[in-house]
Amino acid sequence: MSGQNCWGYGGDNGPLNWHKQFPFAQGDRQSPIDIVSAQAVHDADLTPISISYSACTSLSICNSGHSVMVEFEDCGDKTVVSGGPLENPYKLKQFHFHWGQRGRQGSEHTVDGKSYPGELHLVHWNSTKYNTFGEAAVSHDGLAVVAVFLETGDKHANLHRLTDALYMVKFKETKAQFKDFDPQCLLPKCRDYWTYPGSLTTPPLHESVTWIVFKEPILVSEKQMDKFRMLLFSGEEDSEKQPMVDNFRPPQPLKGRTVLASFKL
Repeated sequence: MSGQNCWGYGGDNGPLNWHKQFPFAQGDRQSPIDIVSAQAVHDADLTPISISYSACTSLSICNSGHSVMVEFEDCGDKTVVSGGPLENPYKLKQFHFHWGQRGRQGSEHTVDGKSYPGELHLVHWNSTKYNTFGEAAVSHDGLAVVAVFLETGDKHANLHRLTDALYMVKFKETKAQFKDFDPQCLLPKCRDYWTYPGSLTTPPLHESVTWIVFKEPILVSEKQMDKFRMLLFSGEEDSEKQPMVDNFRPPQPLKGRTVLASFKL
């Protein structure tokens, strides 16, 4: 869950060995986690999450070498997530996805041990407190990531435009124009959420993220998921073509953190 290209999911640099290169990997607030719903604490003081993307301007879609990412123009403070656990508005920077090779795994977070086929991450930064995204990314309250689970079912009409564009960024480090896409259309109707302090899920694994994980998934079709699986970890010149699948980090130890819920069970 970052713009880094310095890592991979296989071999000596895979997720199980990240602690060798990135000391944060064994930190006290690593992500993702398994959300145990019965242990989440309902917090009546948590306000609803307010998401305003009406003024956002998407610029491009790219294959970052570990995911597919849609990047956004810096639109002042008009494209923000606020409320809930956040003290300031956080500005949208990009969104990207994680998914599996086959249906029953792919999400980074799990709920009561259940994996979803995919997970959407909308990445925001605290532009009130920090001057740049890079500065925010290394600060304890610098980032806020809204996570949405993908569940297979009916075709998602609004995701179709994005999945139809994936052929343009099949190879690592390829980029194409992708304008006028409002990610509000990818959010679930129910805005109940869990929240906890965590980290980036890819190196350098900075512990700078306030996570907001929506309880309700969005439905996407198996054909739409298959279009994600046609992307490649490898570049166009690479002789070995590696399908981009299973690009998720497994759940990390909670280490005494409390997961708060905006809703009662």
